[in-house]
Amino acid sequence: MSWSDIAVFDHGRKVFALQHSPDILGYCGDVLFPTMVLSQMAEMSDRGLLFAPQASCKERFESIKEKLVQQFHKYPRMVEGITADILQVVHISRDPNNNLKFECRLIEWTRKNGWSGKDEGMPSESGILFILGSGATEFNNNYDRYKEGPDRGTSRSVFHCFCDTLFNINDEKCGGAPQLVGVYRKPNSPAMTFGIIKGKRRYFLGAQIDNNVDCSGVEWRNDLFELCDGHTMKKLLHAQSQPDHLRRNLI
Repeated sequence: MSWSDIAVFDHGRKVFALQHSPDILGYCGDVLFPTMVLSQMAEMSDRGLLFAPQASCKERFESIKEKLVQQFHKYPRMVEGITADILQVVHISRDPNNNLKFECRLIEWTRKNGWSGKDEGMPSESGILFILGSGATEFNNNYDRYKEGPDRGTSRSVFHCFCDTLFNINDEKCGGAPQLVGVYRKPNSPAMTFGIIKGKRRYFLGAQIDNNVDCSGVEWRNDLFELCDGHTMKKLLHAQSQPDHLRRNLI
């Protein structure tokens, strides 16, 4: 992690893909509490201790929210241990009986109002569900270019904008390598955590990966969203090129 006068967690884990169910989680706001608790919940889910295998998206969401609130009330000194005034957790899941149906919900805690949860409608095409965190304004301003760009309406356009914003951001609380998880439409497939290649280095959940390891068990993407070989860090020969025509020079 990076430490300075401003609390910066460039390399802390921000996203979670459940290994045995089509569910992904991400958070912003406070860092320490969700990092600990979501890691516990991911392990519980992978061992079948959080919800039933055929639980609906809504039932899985309620189990996650209930466990968050339960663990929160056991947190040391309760809300005094939360370093920010807000904590937001995004939950996206695929219906166990319909691989084309996805649901998204937001769990939120604020120091003023406590806990709440709400549904968020899924877009009809690739697009943005939430823009959260201290870097939201800079991302929004940059996305004005991308949503009118040559790749508008695609998931790679959103990822291009995210990377371009992250690599050129002024907000000192934002930084590090991109972190990426996803859920495919393939029946019975669990969620997936992607490896990221940035600046000729490999990253997994924000942590740099050394050279002397077997990288074949992870799907690797570069900061253009292109499929890559984890060992050579180059785009796979059969992979589609996905250039970012709007990418700015890095600061």
